Amino acid sequence: MDIKKFGVIGSGQMGNGIAQVAAASGLEVVMSDIKQEFCEKGLAAIAGNLDRMVKKDKISQAEKTAILGRITTTTDLKDMASADFVVEAAVEREDLKFRIFEDLDAFCPPHVILATNTSSIPIGRIAARTSRPEKVIGMHFMNPVPVMKLVEVIKGLATSDQTFDLTWKLCEDFGKTPALANDYPGFIANRILIPMINEAVFCVYQGVGKPEDIDTVMRLGANHPMGPLALADLIGLDTCLAIMETLYDGFKDSKYRPCPLLRKYVEAGWLGRKTGKGFYDYK
Repeated sequence: MDIKKFGVIGSGQMGNGIAQVAAASGLEVVMSDIKQEFCEKGLAAIAGNLDRMVKKDKISQAEKTAILGRITTTTDLKDMASADFVVEAAVEREDLKFRIFEDLDAFCPPHVILATNTSSIPIGRIAARTSRPEKVIGMHFMNPVPVMKLVEVIKGLATSDQTFDLTWKLCEDFGKTPALANDYPGFIANRILIPMINEAVFCVYQGVGKPEDIDTVMRLGANHPMGPLALADLIGLDTCLAIMETLYDGFKDSKYRPCPLLRKYVEAGWLGRKTGKGFYDYK
């Protein structure tokens, strides 16, 4: 099956990044969100990314115009019926994703593949909310999407080989490097990464070190490009907590217990860069 039109649910940091790389590959893209102002903000973020690429001579002004011209927006999920492949990039809430997939299953023709950018929720659990589990797959992009090369491709128990092969090729068409992950909570990247972040939060909680020192140790001692607490602020502390809770619920293993300080920050609305405060102050 040829993919001519690509749908993206969500115009936030992940959604607009996915829309950008899809449009840059030559696909027509429809990006949706619950409010037009969110869509406009997503388009502005894409335009800003492309402007930086023009300044660095990575693309021409004409290419920027062409990429933006291939993206349309909508606040009506029914418009996804015109797409051949849809990726959901909503917030990491199981109930919300279930509702989106139930609606997509009702609105989209039977041939449409439904992918999720979930960072931790098992694909089979999401696929079970549809009448086409063989066409449901995980397509987990890394943040920031236009820059990071990796996409985790996750097959659910019922995902067909045809769906997997098409998704794998689509990742390559986007200029990404796909990696196969089996369908367990957190997959590969976040099963390793988020517990490390959680342990860094425990180090703050227990007074082992200050955020600046913890991040310096991991940057210079482990050669990480960014310290775990700065990375948590970039990801969003609410997302980190949601992933830890998915791991804890999925494995019932105490090593995945979210740090109380992480929960405290989220409850206080200190979510990281997007709110101006997390382990660091961005105001």
